[in-house]
Amino acid sequence: MRRLLGGTICALVLLALPLSGSAAAATDEASAAELGERTGGDSGSSAGLGALGDTLLTAIASATSADEALGALGNGLALMETRRRIDAAAAAPPASTPPPVPTDPSQMPPASAGTNGTTIPRHSAADGEKIFAHARAAGDSSTSILLTGIALAPPDAPQAVKDVVNNANMIVGRPYVWGGGHGSFYSTAYDCSGAVSFALFGGGMIPRPLTSSELEGWGAPGPGKWITVYANGGHTFAEIAGLRWDTVGDEQGTGPRWHLAPAAGDGFVVRHPPGY
Repeated sequence: MRRLLGGTICALVLLALPLSGSAAAATDEASAAELGERTGGDSGSSAGLGALGDTLLTAIASATSADEALGALGNGLALMETRRRIDAAAAAPPASTPPPVPTDPSQMPPASAGTNGTTIPRHSAADGEKIFAHARAAGDSSTSILLTGIALAPPDAPQAVKDVVNNANMIVGRPYVWGGGHGSFYSTAYDCSGAVSFALFGGGMIPRPLTSSELEGWGAPGPGKWITVYANGGHTFAEIAGLRWDTVGDEQGTGPRWHLAPAAGDGFVVRHPPGY
């Protein structure tokens, strides 16, 4: 063991010792310069390894036992390996720069399933109106809009007309019962004249519920600009701001509802509230 240690120490001593003489030094410098030109290395790395060799030689020479010499040898070799890795990392080409991430939404790819979401079909405002809002084909700006069964009065309608429309909306969908809405304006069910009476009551146009026969003589004769009531002894309905208010059954059943299509007025007495 000691012979092996002695041989190793001698080899390291020979590696660490500088060559003597100015001629040898000049030869070494020329050789190092030529090697640097061929390999692209630098003299700083060689000088650094030479300095570590001197340090290692000094540590081994000052050791007082074989164990201390082995310890100095191990530490020196570790330092030399660390220095070699540092020099190699410094000489390595820089890492490629990652591509920039777009921040402008218009430059981002469209969302799709499996990435950052799913594509949702969009509807234009015109499509929304076709789906939810309806009005008579020949209607103008003074015609109400039927929105999922509820009437929206025209913006230019008088306030009394808007109140009639809003009052009628309160009982949309109530069932039909003969005589309903006559004992009181407020009822759980309505007949034709009771539904018309409740709507007119919203605009302050009648003081109490009226029957169909009574509505034949109510108000002024002929059609009105905003409201027209059609009455006879068997039925009553009204045209209010371009929509028909009626209890005649449709695919949704019977009872007070708004209808887009007008009804024929043959056989009915036509009346309207004065001024409307």
